[in-house]
Amino acid sequence: MQLHLGSKPVIVVSSAEVARNIMKTHDLVWSSRPKSSIADGLLYGSTDVPFSPYGEYWRQIRSIAMLHLLSNKRVHSYRDIREEETSNMIEKIRQGGDSSNSLIDMRDVLSCMRNNIISRVTTGRTYNGGDSEIPVKALLEELLILLGIFSIGDYSPWLKWVDKINGLDSRVKKVAKDLDAFLESAIEEGVIRNKKAECSAGEAKDFVGVLLEIQDGKETGFPLQRDSLKAILLDSFTAGTDSIYTTLEWIMTELLMHPRAMETLQNEVRGLAQGKTEVTEDDLGNMQYLKAVIKEAIRLHPPFPLLVPHESMEDEKLLDYHIPAKTQVLIHAWAIGRDALLWDDPEEYQPERFLNSDIDFRGLNFELIPFGAGRRGCPGITFAIMVIEVALAKIVHKFNFALPKEEDLDMTECTGITIRRKSHLLAVATPCST
Repeated sequence: MQLHLGSKPVIVVSSAEVARNIMKTHDLVWSSRPKSSIADGLLYGSTDVPFSPYGEYWRQIRSIAMLHLLSNKRVHSYRDIREEETSNMIEKIRQGGDSSNSLIDMRDVLSCMRNNIISRVTTGRTYNGGDSEIPVKALLEELLILLGIFSIGDYSPWLKWVDKINGLDSRVKKVAKDLDAFLESAIEEGVIRNKKAECSAGEAKDFVGVLLEIQDGKETGFPLQRDSLKAILLDSFTAGTDSIYTTLEWIMTELLMHPRAMETLQNEVRGLAQGKTEVTEDDLGNMQYLKAVIKEAIRLHPPFPLLVPHESMEDEKLLDYHIPAKTQVLIHAWAIGRDALLWDDPEEYQPERFLNSDIDFRGLNFELIPFGAGRRGCPGITFAIMVIEVALAKIVHKFNFALPKEEDLDMTECTGITIRRKSHLLAVATPCST
């Protein structure tokens, strides 16, 4: 479907066939990003990985992110942090469920766990909202809201004044200023840690420490400017921010609505844990139903319903249509995940559909592309999925869950760059004997 948003031609892609054409067959042509004044204002002129236009700069910073921050080796080096913070989450649920019929706010528990993991991996510490601290959580949530707002000035330049009148420009500037202050303080703390040599040999360095080590370009051949360093750090906070806890909240929502699936998952996890007091990442490899549960929830509730927009760099032919250069494309991952031509009973929650299927979400199967594919696919998939798997396994290993009332859950979704539940998920958690 082609639209004209102001002066800009925009194509909306809702089929796996066309998505494959764009992100695989003609990937290079569609590898750039359209200019966004909001992304420019929040992300240091769009110098981060997701929003940078295609070119040498983007190739260099993506290489840095993949090799030094998000490689399999680096992701596995943070195992202790993941397991410690997920165990802290379990304790928080246990404390909240001590009194009879007390409700657990699953969003609060999951977002706290997510925040602590991301913060420790990125800066070596957590930010728990003390009076003297910058409200990092609120800032990141506002950033994600702003990135999902339509800026009329980007599509009709002569109406750019509207963004000033409606307060959008002021919101962007305030969030950018506050985030910059936070990132500057995080970098300065990292400099102090490096000077004190607090990281012992063999200990996993946080992202700030890694970036400071390679900043001069001696190791990479590409020196990092201060703003680029801050943009990459901001990616590490935002890329996993909503995708991790939003996905976990939707997984728990579907499991609460489908008790048989919950029971099957609990039986698998508890059986494979073999009576251990704690589930660890070593136990995850054989948990096939757990992986199917995650895939099915992501199919129905992709964290980003519309992937970050692509833009063509030259004229292209798409399904026999001539598409001019500088055409923006929005890939509708939500619609593709519910396409009746691709999925049996697409609106039904059926984790079993993935048990004997090779379909995965890492960008090779275009019927399931919640994280994109090709050159512009999300580089943080391994990190996010590792957190989701171990957190989910620990939750169902330790507790039985029930809805607080015998009524249907409110499945209303929020609008914005991510698909979150509009209301928080509340559940009754009962510790089980393991």
